[in-house]
Amino acid sequence: MWRGILVCLVLAISMAAADAQRRQINPIPFAHEPCSVLDNRPCTPSYCSPLEHGPCIPEIDYPYGQNLQLTIKTVPSGADRAKYQKPDHDLDTIGDLFSELRSCWSPPSDNHARPGMQMSVRFSFNKAGGLIGPPRLTYVTAGVPADTRTTYLNAINTSLNACLPLKFTDGLGGALAGRPIAIRYVDNRELGR
Repeated sequence: MWRGILVCLVLAISMAAADAQRRQINPIPFAHEPCSVLDNRPCTPSYCSPLEHGPCIPEIDYPYGQNLQLTIKTVPSGADRAKYQKPDHDLDTIGDLFSELRSCWSPPSDNHARPGMQMSVRFSFNKAGGLIGPPRLTYVTAGVPADTRTTYLNAINTSLNACLPLKFTDGLGGALAGRPIAIRYVDNRELGR
């Protein structure tokens, strides 16, 4: 009798260990393993079942995040210079869009500029690559006079309008249409030297 209980106990433990191993989620984010309908294991990195209680870990593969934010510096660092090159093809990725927007920026002239000035705007594109309304100002460096603020906002509007309409592929145009894009412009020039 004890032998039967011991066999049942060992069998139950081995089945529980196999079940736990089968349901183990790969902790490495964005790791993709091949999946099959015939497999007895979940596709990485998520496992969901209507019969199980507990959280479902969704598969998220957005390298830029849900909110499209971009910082454009007037003088890019040496490592970032390649990101400021205008793409020579239709814009197909968010990286292409950001490169195009960086290459469009032309700051105010030195005599109207302010060292360390930062300004953020928010706007959206339509499917054809045009703006849906004018960019909305969301942040300005504290203590900046109104004329300097107006000068920078005019420079931003002029730079964006000079690049429009952007040439999106159908896929990117459909994905971006109406989604807000926030750009922070940073004037990091050493003025007066």
